[in-house]
Amino acid sequence: MARGQTKKNKNDNGANIGFEAQLFLAADKLRGNLEPSDYKHVALGLIFLKYISDAFESKYEILLVEDPVAAEDPDEYLATHVFWVPKEARWSYLQANAKLPTIGKLIDDAMIAIEGENKSLKGVLPKEHNRPALNKVMLGELIDLVSGIAMHQEKGKARDVLGRVYEYFLGGFAGSEGKRGGEFYTPRSVVRVLVEMLKPYQGRIYDPCCGSGGMFVQSERFVEEHGGRIGDIAIYGQESNYTTWRLAKMNLAVRGIDADIRWNNEGSFHKDELKDLRFDYILANPPFNISDWGGERLREDVRWKYGVPPQGNANYAWLQHILWHLSPKGTAGVVLANGSMSSATSGEGDIRRAMVEGDVVDCMIALPGQLFYSTQIPACLWFLARNKAASPLRDRRGEVLFIDARKLGHLVDRTRRELTDEDITKISSTYHAWRGEKDAGSYEDVAGFCKSAKLEEIKGHNYVLTPGRYVGAADIEDDDVPFVERFTLLKGTLEEQFLESAKLEKEIKKQLAKINLEP
Repeated sequence: MARGQTKKNKNDNGANIGFEAQLFLAADKLRGNLEPSDYKHVALGLIFLKYISDAFESKYEILLVEDPVAAEDPDEYLATHVFWVPKEARWSYLQANAKLPTIGKLIDDAMIAIEGENKSLKGVLPKEHNRPALNKVMLGELIDLVSGIAMHQEKGKARDVLGRVYEYFLGGFAGSEGKRGGEFYTPRSVVRVLVEMLKPYQGRIYDPCCGSGGMFVQSERFVEEHGGRIGDIAIYGQESNYTTWRLAKMNLAVRGIDADIRWNNEGSFHKDELKDLRFDYILANPPFNISDWGGERLREDVRWKYGVPPQGNANYAWLQHILWHLSPKGTAGVVLANGSMSSATSGEGDIRRAMVEGDVVDCMIALPGQLFYSTQIPACLWFLARNKAASPLRDRRGEVLFIDARKLGHLVDRTRRELTDEDITKISSTYHAWRGEKDAGSYEDVAGFCKSAKLEEIKGHNYVLTPGRYVGAADIEDDDVPFVERFTLLKGTLEEQFLESAKLEKEIKKQLAKINLEP
């Protein structure tokens, strides 16, 4: 979220972005000594409960006037994607009992009752409000705080406000948890770049490591903002972390988004829940440089069309898994560590060459540092296309667009940067013009920012896909960047080099062990 970009108004429940920031700060003060990783389930669970209760009671009032009998029929609600909420789980009941010492048990009982009446929520809702460590006075005050959300909004807009609050809280908790927070949340500005680039108007959308569902929320928002129909896109995802899967299910429900989100603890590589489906758009932020992904058990996998990924790094396994799932005209946007653009260890350079020669790499973007909660390792965006000649776009076969966006964005605090709306528009409009989209204008190379390179030129760079090699950008000058930013970028680069060094050392030791020195 674009914190600090707009003015705040204490009397405004949802009219501007400052409201969410104020609410999060107020909620954070209530948590006391409770860890953010534990508290987030308490706070997000209550926001979710408030949302489904408001939606139910709004529908209930309408049915009560139109058909009192239907008002008590759960099927009437499910038919319009409204969850049935039993009396003892409704927000008005919980709010009336918020000061009782038994409020924790009442909330957990409400969660159990809602799951019992709504199969799609079974196993999703948090039931952690009656723990002895949880201060019941704080819980009552948190209920009062949440009660004020969207209180003065029109009924049709209340859902949007609650959705915005839920999304903001996800980002706030990700920031509080640091590295652990990055496991379930991709910064909104990064997601927006992916969505604005791919423009998912119609078809199937997929994320094989969907976290808390931010890619899907932004995709639906994009369709709405551009006058499309939400029903024109179908959403699919998979997540291996059960707790994160629960967050995603709630996040999408709060936004009123229908989605098929699967969970298993083996993950997309080893138990692909959607292996027979192909998708028009894939957006993903896989965990960076994962070494324990079980690649040794998948050496003969059919997905490795461009080469067997190294056992010590899953980056190229993610790229090929995503390519495998693309429809004949499908496109994908993937967030990866910068090392994926240039690494030549363990066969990664050979896989990258095969992908370039196979003409599935459409665009590469170098991102500025400090965008992520979970790591200071510099990141990049890969855009893949199954068919670069597919109409109505321009035939882009034999070309790759390189964009160097390292100097874009602004610091929102001492440690984290965000891309502005102008930055996102600059990046996405360049890509749209290069693809030859209608009304996107004409494309031109811009020294230091973008370059359309032929495959022969890429071959001359030994298939390294770092944009700085192509756009003509000089290295970032010391005078251009404050010391704190420079130091963080250097630290991230050093961490990445340490990882590469460790992998090389491991490989060398393995090869040395094979040498027989006996005569």
